[in-house]
Amino acid sequence: MPELETERLRLRRWRAEDREPFARMNDDAAVMEFFPSRLTREESDALVDRIETHFAEHGFGLWAAELRAEGSFIGYIGLAAPRFEAHFTPCVEIGWRLARANWGKGLATEGARAVVRDAFEELGLEELVSFTAPANVHSRRVMEKLGMTHDAREDFDHPLLPEGHWLRRHVLYRVRRDVWRARG
Repeated sequence: MPELETERLRLRRWRAEDREPFARMNDDAAVMEFFPSRLTREESDALVDRIETHFAEHGFGLWAAELRAEGSFIGYIGLAAPRFEAHFTPCVEIGWRLARANWGKGLATEGARAVVRDAFEELGLEELVSFTAPANVHSRRVMEKLGMTHDAREDFDHPLLPEGHWLRRHVLYRVRRDVWRARG
């Protein structure tokens, strides 16, 4: 499976040496602010295993992201097929999670743009979605920079979170291939 490259990033398959920095990232309260909990090392490793299985089953997935200049792992950016049912599933989601030291540099947007291009031009997907908690303004800004649009009528309660959980409500963003192409 080919890698994706941008000016500053290489998006590639996962390596054994990615697991330790990924586990540190998943144990960072700031990185995991809009997730139900931080992950243990075992949970983080299990997530990497699920990501690799997803690549094998779907032909796409969440790429390990590294800085090209240093070759250092900084998180993931890529595509996933959500494992839950909602009014917008089945679908393909674009998502990202970067180590805190790499926030605010435009790296999530840069990598996600390459993923959108690949999804529409190489994989032939018709639409991508992305979703998060309403308070996650940084991820929402990346979604908007990708040309994704939000319609409040499509917001939903995440079915994998219990009633009353502060993160249960989610906003949904979409971008269609034809709209993306028209915007250039």
